[in-house]
Amino acid sequence: MSTSIYDIPVKKINGADASLAEFKGDVVLVVNVASKCGLTPQYEGLEKLYEQYKGQGLVIAGFPANDFKAQEPGTNEEIQSFCTLNYGVQFPIFEKITVVGEGKHPLYAALTAAHPKAVSVNEVPFREKLKGYGIEALPEPEITWNFEKFLVSRDGKVVERFAPDTAPDAPALVSAIESELAKN
Repeated sequence: MSTSIYDIPVKKINGADASLAEFKGDVVLVVNVASKCGLTPQYEGLEKLYEQYKGQGLVIAGFPANDFKAQEPGTNEEIQSFCTLNYGVQFPIFEKITVVGEGKHPLYAALTAAHPKAVSVNEVPFREKLKGYGIEALPEPEITWNFEKFLVSRDGKVVERFAPDTAPDAPALVSAIESELAKN
């Protein structure tokens, strides 16, 4: 990846300028989130994961996106309120962005370039599950759906990418996080 993910400008959910550089030295799990998706209950598991490991240097960075069946229609203020009221989210949530297609945010362009294929930890790959709902997933390396997860090492390298239906407490995800947290 030519540009470090730390150098890519993003905005916090309140509109303040930011970058992932504030998390240098931490392990970051970047997740594209949505409030009206069948996977939305993952917010609860993501918050538990964050609470369990934040003292060891884990940050979860949520990026709302309305790219899949308009499942994140809210404003940034509505999204923030939804996350806080329904799931008690304390991990950082950023401004709503586009994660696929021509208008893809540069952060997601960098993430997908660094790790073009998501690992599926379930028996039936998520892309196949979508077909069962009559939905054709975008071709790789595009994001498959809401709640796809990128694990970023303490030095800003994308080390793994997990399919959207990878639960926050899935052993493969937890093991990968713990492995990265153990590195100094």
